[in-house]
Amino acid sequence: MNLAQRLSHLPREARDTLFLLAVVACCVAPLAAYLPLWTSALTAALLGWRGWLAVGARALPGRWVIGALLAAAVALTLLSHRTIVGRDAGVTLIVVLLALKTLELRARRDAMVVFFLGFFTLLANFFFSQSLPTAAALLVALLGLLTALVNAHMPVGRPPLAASMRTAARMALLGAPIMVALFLLFPRMAPLWGVPDDARSGRSGLSGEMSIGSMASLVLDDSVALRVRFDTPGGAPPPQSSLYFRGPVLTAFNGRDWYALSQPEARGITWAYPTPANLQMQGESVRYEVTLEPSRRPWLLTLDAVQERPELPQGTGAMMSPELLWSASRPISSVLRYRAESHLRFTHGPTRRTSLLNGYVELPAEMNPRTLALAEQMQADPAIAARVAASGAQAYIDAALARLRTGGYTYTLEPGVYGEHTADEFWFDRKEGFCEHIASAFVVLMRALHVPSRIVTGYQGGQMNDIDGYWTVRQSDAHAWAEVWLEGRGWVRVDPTGAVSPGRIGQFQRLQAPRGVLGTAMDAVVNPSLVRRLRSVWEAVNNGWNQWVLNYTQGRQLDLLKSLGLQSPSWQDLVRLLGLLAALAAATGAGWTLWERSRQDPWQRLLLQARQRLARAGLPLPPHLPPRTMAARARAELGAPAEAAAQWLLRVEQARYAPEPRALLADLQRELRRLPWPTAQNPRPSAP
Repeated sequence: MNLAQRLSHLPREARDTLFLLAVVACCVAPLAAYLPLWTSALTAALLGWRGWLAVGARALPGRWVIGALLAAAVALTLLSHRTIVGRDAGVTLIVVLLALKTLELRARRDAMVVFFLGFFTLLANFFFSQSLPTAAALLVALLGLLTALVNAHMPVGRPPLAASMRTAARMALLGAPIMVALFLLFPRMAPLWGVPDDARSGRSGLSGEMSIGSMASLVLDDSVALRVRFDTPGGAPPPQSSLYFRGPVLTAFNGRDWYALSQPEARGITWAYPTPANLQMQGESVRYEVTLEPSRRPWLLTLDAVQERPELPQGTGAMMSPELLWSASRPISSVLRYRAESHLRFTHGPTRRTSLLNGYVELPAEMNPRTLALAEQMQADPAIAARVAASGAQAYIDAALARLRTGGYTYTLEPGVYGEHTADEFWFDRKEGFCEHIASAFVVLMRALHVPSRIVTGYQGGQMNDIDGYWTVRQSDAHAWAEVWLEGRGWVRVDPTGAVSPGRIGQFQRLQAPRGVLGTAMDAVVNPSLVRRLRSVWEAVNNGWNQWVLNYTQGRQLDLLKSLGLQSPSWQDLVRLLGLLAALAAATGAGWTLWERSRQDPWQRLLLQARQRLARAGLPLPPHLPPRTMAARARAELGAPAEAAAQWLLRVEQARYAPEPRALLADLQRELRRLPWPTAQNPRPSAP
């Protein structure tokens, strides 16, 4: 006997319990990645135990056992979260309580509690993730919960689950218009709208510090960092060689790690004051819209450089640092969409040497001695000295870039582990590295030459999705470049990686992580171009979810009202429109009810009214009785007061089968209203 046959032979109670346990497992499964490991293990054990009890028709555990398990769960929650309040601890307890409640599943009342806890658990999933896969999984779980709820209200026989599922699906479809209307029109009161996200819910790959070798690992992460839609015709962006999305600027250096001036590690530096922005725009601007994935950091990634504040959702502030980095007023914990206008040609920073620039030439003592010696050799070289006299520090930059182009240096993901003197190892020993190795060694050399310089991290490049026209920037596009201060020009971008690997800048030739055996085998089975096409389709769908669902803000609500003809809409207009739709829905429901009533046989409706009158007199009758039998029962049990009603019932039966029944129907309806029906005070007991 196979599994399906064994399940079909189970009693209904056991079968319904197993189905409900499976639905509960679907509700809590998406939370496994966010809750402590013991929570998932305990929940799975409790659900498995309850299923074993149901299959074997065994007795449920006593209250002492359940109480001990509850106490253990509370203790483990305190141990894991240091509290039993808050989002994480609260969801942990809800999941365990849901599993424990299944051990008390004896009556329909207990099932109702499980249903409502299940619905709450579904909502709790969105505290951690609001992605499209999560929504799809929870939609399946919701259909399962509705099916179990419908099935629980079918107390007779063994109704098939397919019939309950059809009813549940019909209920969900009927409720879908209401759900859509509430989503579109229910006022969003920023910043109260939304739910907090966990620190694990987002990552940007960038931070306020950079360890030599750490950024190379980001190429293994092919997830989306941001999406960009340009406002130019066709969505065409500037040349890829100009697509530098600015992130944290790193200035303080301890020999191996670079820090932004805002980092605690850099605050002990006495010169930790950035130079004034002095931003001057040149040329035409580029307007675009950014959809930024959650990072739990406040940085707003924009193309170099943005002078005006980006257009952010209502309730979100932003400010620009002297290093041209825009930051939001709070960490970005959910998908954020904003518009910005950049000028790719600009100047910034002081144009004359000031004391504020002295910190940008500082290096840790006794670090990278060979790089310092290389700087002395360059300063002593007559050819370079002549060019310096003619063009200033630009000659040092040209000499360093020429060394990178012709010195046998390579761009690689696997340069090995660097030691204490990272710049020395790059310039003289390994001669290979990722963008942070190259940028760091270049900046150390520039500082050794007394040229103010710093590192800028961010993203470079992007790739257009042919499906939706958005440009996708991935974590693997994370990049580090240098900024060098030049007399009369201010801070100037220099990307030394382009000297080592020109294809990295502007041609989208990224280093790829080594493919494993499985990846190589899959390439032989599945066409890689098909995989890329499917990936583009999925990312376009996911982007649509981000744009139209997760990023449906109050501003977009008001734009919807404008498209409906309102000139200056407000949230009060949203409430009015929502109320109007509610009234229309109520009127539609009332009309549907009247239409359904009109479809009923008027003779059956007439007999229903008669049964209701007799029931109020103390004589309930089943609906299958014909009028003649109803009249006989009324005479026998209610006596003389029911004689007029009995005569009327006999006339109903005679008229129903007359040649023209409809001609007599109206008269019988009028008689029904005028008849002296018996009351409950004068019934006569029926004869034994």
